[in-house]
Amino acid sequence: MIQDKILKSFDKKNVLVTGGTGLIGRQVTGLLCNVGANVKIVSLDKITVHPDTEHVYGDLTNFVFCQEIANDMDFVFHLAGIKGSASVTEKKLASHFVPILMMNTNILEACRINRVKKTVYTSSIGVYSDAEIFRESDYKLDSIPMDFAGWAKRMAELQIYAYKVQYNLDNFSIVRPCNVYGPGDNFDPNNAMVIPSLMHRIYHKEDPVVIWGDGTAIRDFAYSRDVAEGVILALYYGTKSSFVNLGSGKGYPIKELVETLHSFLDFNYKFDITKPSGFPKRVMDISLAKRLIHYNPTTTLLDGLKETWNWYVKNQDEYLAKKNYFK
Repeated sequence: MIQDKILKSFDKKNVLVTGGTGLIGRQVTGLLCNVGANVKIVSLDKITVHPDTEHVYGDLTNFVFCQEIANDMDFVFHLAGIKGSASVTEKKLASHFVPILMMNTNILEACRINRVKKTVYTSSIGVYSDAEIFRESDYKLDSIPMDFAGWAKRMAELQIYAYKVQYNLDNFSIVRPCNVYGPGDNFDPNNAMVIPSLMHRIYHKEDPVVIWGDGTAIRDFAYSRDVAEGVILALYYGTKSSFVNLGSGKGYPIKELVETLHSFLDFNYKFDITKPSGFPKRVMDISLAKRLIHYNPTTTLLDGLKETWNWYVKNQDEYLAKKNYFK
């Protein structure tokens, strides 16, 4: 758990959380509101996540708007992004790529112009090229990202690097999360990722629930509150314009994920070995984050899935109030 003295350092500070209605953003918002921060969130989602926040409904692709909302902010958590399944993001490259590029460019430049004291930018595992274990020291700029939107995420990282070179700014920090899940995830059945997709199909009594592949593919699933704490720690300690990985610290075979869900939910399932399993293994090395920002994820897969399921059952239609870039 994050130390109280770190959270209390945000007391009465003016904090902007972009994407504050997302699964990481709402956790950051809750943690900071609970210690007396003056939190403003900006989002195109028509959702209330905390009674003590000011929710600004606005579009981060508009640079003038970004300049206005970043004014008089002590800290900015730039968490806004676009989340969707691999299938839909591959089919609608522009709908995924262009808004990410514009949002990142605008809000980071607005933070620089407004002289925000500290800014943290949430990048993605997608900026890495394919590998089994992702280590910051192995990253090469001339490598090809594992997905197309990774280029947009990389451009924001380069923007921060350019600020350091030209203006000697090291008050920007970067985190690269893995596959994050939790309350507030995208449960749209048309473009949800693996955990919310499985939960939707289980809830709606698909029988059996069919999982592509043989279940041996290994992924790093991190619970949103753990990642939110990592994001806060990254801003607090700083990464000196470089980046750190935020994951669970463990790789889970898809079969283990399904069996963990099955341990507390009643459903039938089968693996379709005629379908592809995807890349065999993708796990983040979080040793640098542990050392540099004292990141320490503590939520077990079972506990995280239970909390996510309980939230979903009560909020299963929330995705309808969210901005859908793929329509």
